[in-house]
Amino acid sequence: MLPLREPEKRAFYERQCIKSNWSVAELKRQINTLYYERSGISLDPEALARSVEEHAERPCITDIIKSPFTFEFFGLKAKDVVYENDLEQALVDNLEAFLIELGHGFCFEAKQKRIIIGDEYFFVDLVFYHRILKCHVLIELKTNEVRHEHIGQLKTYINYYKKEIMAQDDNPPVGLLLVTDQNRALVEYAVADSDTQLFVSKYVVNLPSNEQLQNFIQNELTQMHDQRTRL
Repeated sequence: MLPLREPEKRAFYERQCIKSNWSVAELKRQINTLYYERSGISLDPEALARSVEEHAERPCITDIIKSPFTFEFFGLKAKDVVYENDLEQALVDNLEAFLIELGHGFCFEAKQKRIIIGDEYFFVDLVFYHRILKCHVLIELKTNEVRHEHIGQLKTYINYYKKEIMAQDDNPPVGLLLVTDQNRALVEYAVADSDTQLFVSKYVVNLPSNEQLQNFIQNELTQMHDQRTRL
């Protein structure tokens, strides 16, 4: 709890730890999924508390995905419980508009693009084709801290596009992973055949910089905080 600067927030998590007997991992998960902020603006805090309590005993990836958020922003309708996929979709929508506004050759192709690998369906958050780089740009946005599976997932999508979608005269696809948590924004590029130095140099010039993308995330989080303050 040391990074929590606000006494009220720290006291909130202390009470919840005592009440629910959270493990360190569970406490970290609840902080990263903004339980304090969600509780403060929830239309039904008791329902939210029951939902958190129900999922606290099963800290697997499925439960993390289903962890509820309660922000009313980016046009989301007020709900007692807003789930993470609603929040993530609002961020993806704004990211789409942000990249198109930047220009730099982005041509929007698909949102939540469904692909089949083996017998399983997967969904890529955003797919662009970059007319200058002549390659697909695959974007994944996560509303929690980075995990190994996020990077592996994105690289799997890149390999799929390289094998199944890339045209003969295309350059290898580029992957962009954006991760946001309470304290930082992470931007990671993944490039198939990254040893092709010429292409790497071209994508550094033509794709948004880390600073631009980090500023985008920070601005979105600021809007989120402002919305919470107004509520």
